[in-house]
Amino acid sequence: MVPPSSDAPPAPKAGRRPRAYVAWSSGKDAAFALEELRRSGGYEVAGLLTTVTRDFDRVSMHGVRTDLLDAQARAVGLPVRRVEIPANCSNAEYERAMGQVVRELVSEGVSALAFGDLFLDEVRAYRESRLAGTGIVPLFPLWGRPTRALAESMIAAGLETRIVCLDPRRLSRSFAGRTFDRELLDALPPGVDPCGENGEFHTCVTDGPMFRWPVRVRPGPVVERDGFVFADFTLDGSGEREASADGVRGRPGVE
Repeated sequence: MVPPSSDAPPAPKAGRRPRAYVAWSSGKDAAFALEELRRSGGYEVAGLLTTVTRDFDRVSMHGVRTDLLDAQARAVGLPVRRVEIPANCSNAEYERAMGQVVRELVSEGVSALAFGDLFLDEVRAYRESRLAGTGIVPLFPLWGRPTRALAESMIAAGLETRIVCLDPRRLSRSFAGRTFDRELLDALPPGVDPCGENGEFHTCVTDGPMFRWPVRVRPGPVVERDGFVFADFTLDGSGEREASADGVRGRPGVE
């Protein structure tokens, strides 16, 4: 039996809230899913879950360095749990690794996992099928929102994010490393989804309403590997030093 899933978190109820993790890719959709989950108040957000390719010590697909991932987790005030997979990971290997972590989460009292998916039915169906019977309910807080409007909402909310990976068959290499802003949205070629939901591009968030302080980064080289273009960013660390000196900014919505 497939567990129930939700397009929106439930309203808060009296008593202890159920605990949820957020599938954290390091990008904008995951960050906004976290913000929506916190805003709704229906769940206690207990942590982040991220797939990491151990051979490269980077977030899978996005190519984000793990020290930057850890800095994001500190900035949003949540622990991050890594699902480590090898390069060229098979589906079977991925499912074994993810299954082990899901069992650990259930044993710790976690009952939901939120994803930043937007409209790809086959992706949602896969997640629902893999979580069936595990004790974890899949949540989709951003599901079905028009992606141009969603992208505009992210920018208006103060989300700071950059393109860190792109498919050069769908988007020019020149977009690698660019800031995700209205100028970028207007420059996207016809047929490219404004949120990159069809795999055109992936992002890394460095600030926004879900962050207690900005994650400072420095741009590095742009490289092509395995058919994708990656823009590397290294951690500066000054944002955390500033927060330590001046105190946390006290942003709303951070538990």
